[in-house]
Amino acid sequence: MSETNTIQSGNKMGIQPVRKLILTMGIPMICSMVVQALYNIIDSYFVSQIPKIADQAMNALTLAFPIQMLMVAVGVGTGVGVNALISRFLGQKEFETVNKTTGNAIFLGICTYIVFFLFGIFGLNAYLRSQSSNALVLHLGTQYLSICVFLSFGVILSMVYEKLLQSTGKTLQTTVAQLAGALTNIFLDPVLIFGWFGLPVMGISGAAYATVIGQMVTLALNMFFHYFYNPEIKNGVRYLKPQKDIILHIYQIGIPAIILQALMSFMTYGVNIILAGISENYVTAYGVYYKIQQFAFFAGFGLNNALIPLVAYNYGKGDKQRVRDSIKYGTLDTVILLGICMIVMEIFANPLASIFALSPEIIAICVQAMKIIVTGFLFAGVNIALQGIFQALGKGMYSLIVSLIRMVLVDLPLAWLFIRFASDPSLTFWAFPIAELCGAIVAWLMYRSVKKEIGL
Repeated sequence: MSETNTIQSGNKMGIQPVRKLILTMGIPMICSMVVQALYNIIDSYFVSQIPKIADQAMNALTLAFPIQMLMVAVGVGTGVGVNALISRFLGQKEFETVNKTTGNAIFLGICTYIVFFLFGIFGLNAYLRSQSSNALVLHLGTQYLSICVFLSFGVILSMVYEKLLQSTGKTLQTTVAQLAGALTNIFLDPVLIFGWFGLPVMGISGAAYATVIGQMVTLALNMFFHYFYNPEIKNGVRYLKPQKDIILHIYQIGIPAIILQALMSFMTYGVNIILAGISENYVTAYGVYYKIQQFAFFAGFGLNNALIPLVAYNYGKGDKQRVRDSIKYGTLDTVILLGICMIVMEIFANPLASIFALSPEIIAICVQAMKIIVTGFLFAGVNIALQGIFQALGKGMYSLIVSLIRMVLVDLPLAWLFIRFASDPSLTFWAFPIAELCGAIVAWLMYRSVKKEIGL
């Protein structure tokens, strides 16, 4: 038996107790995703401390945020396809296909960076102007976003290498890489924004440079862990050659996942435009809430990322009992996790919003948004878990349908109607929990259909 086969015969995703695996793989991934959420929170905190222009600078970050989310969406979505495929091929012991999938994943990451670089040249100004006409906000937004886009290779490729590690169960390493990047960002933010240690005062540009340098640190560590501590996968220049069939397989799963993640970007962009019909303060307040919310949702995505390779591996192996157990415990744990986050954010809404040095009106609107929107977190937990399960079982289109309901088809029309006809603008925020409820109902019905189809 080859060394690789020996490794695979004892792959923990096929032999360890499922509940233990979800926790041991999920907790590091939750930490990794929560650390990722720190990037925007840290930037926002220090940017809100910039004298005289704090409100405008925070508004600029809110306008830039959908593009940052879109970069993450493409990286994560491609990684989801790679993660599910590699886990499945490992379960089927198709090791050469694993190696080719890995090389094509890195090739796709490079191509993705080139696309966003070109957007920075040709589309950035038009994008920002579609959301605001405030000259100062546009100037600050251009400063911040241009740096994030032109140096986006760090965030895009780090997610590809992260998924390569996660697909073989190396979740602790990805957490270390994420934590190192976040700590780098935390240290550099005040240093570059306010010009500590004799450096020039860079303002909002310093926040952008701190972010991309932190992302580069994460990329460097993920690459190190992959090339030196991921023996299940062989690497080589020959595997970087693009192969049509492998790319199609990656995106067969990955495109729905990309669209799923990109819909978050599209939703935020749409909400920015809708809320601008009330005032810029509503746009800024929603942006602040959304960044706080990321801690809850990214924690849920962490469990989701543990669930996908676990379900995919055992589905490829043909072990239906372990697939059933993974689905049951993964869904339950995700709902419990989002429920805890809901309670914490409901109770501590005001202290959380007050972290940022913004005007009292913006803080008050943010607290209103938080108290209303978190009522949908339990339904969001069901949606996040089932969407990951659909992806692992090769039903990525079902994930896309649920996302369309949650993030476009229900919440945006409802938000527009509330703003147009409701006497209280804060009622607009009820569009989000209603959308989560609708998504959860449809997701559960589709899951029952999938269960029958594959004999679970």
